Amino acid sequence: MPSAVLLALYRGDQERARQMAQGRSLDVFEAAALGDQARLEALLREAPALATAWSEDGFTALHLACFFGHPGCARSLIAGGAMLEAEARNAMRVRPLHSAVAGRCAECARALLAAGADPNARQAGGFTPLHAAAQNGDGEIEALLREHGADAALRDDRGRDAQAFRQAQ
Repeated sequence: MPSAVLLALYRGDQERARQMAQGRSLDVFEAAALGDQARLEALLREAPALATAWSEDGFTALHLACFFGHPGCARSLIAGGAMLEAEARNAMRVRPLHSAVAGRCAECARALLAAGADPNARQAGGFTPLHAAAQNGDGEIEALLREHGADAALRDDRGRDAQAFRQAQ
């Protein structure tokens, strides 16, 4: 089960998560999700293997940094050897790039793509990062993905391409 801090963040309650985090030593997942880059980097210096560790709910710290919109943390994790193509160990099977797009963090997506993340990675249901950007109406991330080779013709398991997601929004 995720920590109380992560649960608060998953519920969208950043204020509560920050209150709970005060005065405690954050773990690598909490530091990444809260954007505490100094704590994250200290943890990575002490134990470099944390860059590739898995949370109890199946995410890496890189997934969390990207989903919660912390590009500095994402860059620190990438520099520390985080797995760009780590597929979440849960039913969603997202990779960090999916997390960045879902979290609408263009800077995180840019960092991942610059480091070599696959712009056509598929998650559960055949959903690609470009599908998510189109569904969100996020033209900036759509353009970024296309610049890095995202294929707009790819279809999810239900036969929908990026254009279909854009029109449905």
